[in-house]
Amino acid sequence: MNTPQAHLVDDDEAIRDALAWLLKSRGLPCATYESAEHFLAAWTPATAGCVVLDMRMSGMSGLDCFDALLERGSTLPVIFLTGHGDVPLAVATLKRGAFDFFEKPLNDNDLANRIEEAMALDARQRAENATVDSVNARVSRLTTRERQIMELVLAGKYNKVIADELNISMRTVEVHRANLFDKMQVKTAVELANLFKTGR
Repeated sequence: MNTPQAHLVDDDEAIRDALAWLLKSRGLPCATYESAEHFLAAWTPATAGCVVLDMRMSGMSGLDCFDALLERGSTLPVIFLTGHGDVPLAVATLKRGAFDFFEKPLNDNDLANRIEEAMALDARQRAENATVDSVNARVSRLTTRERQIMELVLAGKYNKVIADELNISMRTVEVHRANLFDKMQVKTAVELANLFKTGR
């Protein structure tokens, strides 16, 4: 389930097969599910890619599945497939965070293009989250004093000013600063600042 792919959820076997064939012809990996319940049973927080979700299905509806994903904290982009009568509903789901919706009958290549974009968005979000987690993990290893010095370094203050503000010796600041840079895996104050620009 961790391989990024399009997760096709539709109770119409012909539509599932046609979409799967289309995506495979474009080199896009996909998995198919005959119901929202089957997809939710297979979903984990590591599930990557995007979801193509039929709005009306026997059993759990696409909307209920979408709600269940949101409740679980999923950030997977969701593309709805909808019949004509569901368009106002589909527009409402966009306001709640759905990625897009397509009205049936749909343009296969337009859908495939949007699936590619949704998968690219998911990949970017996961990379950003991994960076944030990595930076936060490094910060968690700092001592209270190292965190104080880090804030002052990030504020652009020199060692002598830091020593005066914290009422400690320059040598102590230098030792803490070296330990701080080592734990944060940087060599300069500029690198440290850049880490927080990309990691938070």
